[in-house]
Amino acid sequence: MRAIRQHEFGGPEVLRLEEVPDPTPGPGQVRIRVEASGVHRLDTSIRAGDLPPTMPRPELPMTPGREVAGVVDEIGEGVDEAWRGAQVVAHLGPGSSGGYAELAVADETQLYRRPDGLDSTTAVAAIGTGRTSAAVLEAAQITPDDVVVVTSAAGGMGAILLQGIRNAGARAIGLAGSAAKLEIARGFGAQTAIDYRTDGWLERLRAEAPRITVLLDGVGGDVARQVYAHLDSDGRMVRFSGDRDGYEGGAKIIDILGPWVQGRIKEFEQASLEAAADGTRKPYVGSAFPLAEAAEAHRSLEARETTGKVVLLT
Repeated sequence: MRAIRQHEFGGPEVLRLEEVPDPTPGPGQVRIRVEASGVHRLDTSIRAGDLPPTMPRPELPMTPGREVAGVVDEIGEGVDEAWRGAQVVAHLGPGSSGGYAELAVADETQLYRRPDGLDSTTAVAAIGTGRTSAAVLEAAQITPDDVVVVTSAAGGMGAILLQGIRNAGARAIGLAGSAAKLEIARGFGAQTAIDYRTDGWLERLRAEAPRITVLLDGVGGDVARQVYAHLDSDGRMVRFSGDRDGYEGGAKIIDILGPWVQGRIKEFEQASLEAAADGTRKPYVGSAFPLAEAAEAHRSLEARETTGKVVLLT
């Protein structure tokens, strides 16, 4: 089969397409003929070897990729025969999990049947990006009285979060980095959309929203810090970026990455798939690349050239 392989840590160029032996599922596992693989910002950090102390570097060489959708074409010992031929989606776990490939192995416990009406790319977005978004929205406890700012509002999570905010009856404000991205944010529910790369963006935000009660941030950096400083003292920031330094103010900070999310991960995956299927929170797949162009997918994601969820197609 063809797979993306990485033999060293570094920039996108370390991702190379190679021919490798087909994997074989072990006991309790299935093999998936992959149709779509999710590309996440965490994948770029794993590739670079730039990881927090709590997440060890994977052993090399490796095949990256943690989210896949496709069809089960082989099952291992002890697996229910009903999975054979099923259209499925799975999150393969942390680290290097083999998703950037034509064939991938998953534990039976990681599988979900792909809901009717969801194509493989949308299902991939729901199983990864969608599950984190579901956790963010629960932690935020948004009410109709809230005014909510979303950073990276045209990204895969941003589009889902904007829908969740509007579903709650709150006011949604999206921050993004170009006119095209602002239009995407508006399309997913942002009543106000502001380009944070323009001069005076913070002054405009303050004028448009003198009172901000919630910040949903997965980017970090100066933009997030400046919005956080403008939060109501009884407001809250839900942070899922890993950026911890420089936040000064009285608003509450809720960090969702870690044990709280991991302990309920199946619950959030199921909720995300159901919301995607019924259209309540439909993932936005904005950028798709052939498997052979995984390096370009990483480069574009890091350069913030992409919109929505980024996927690889096999």
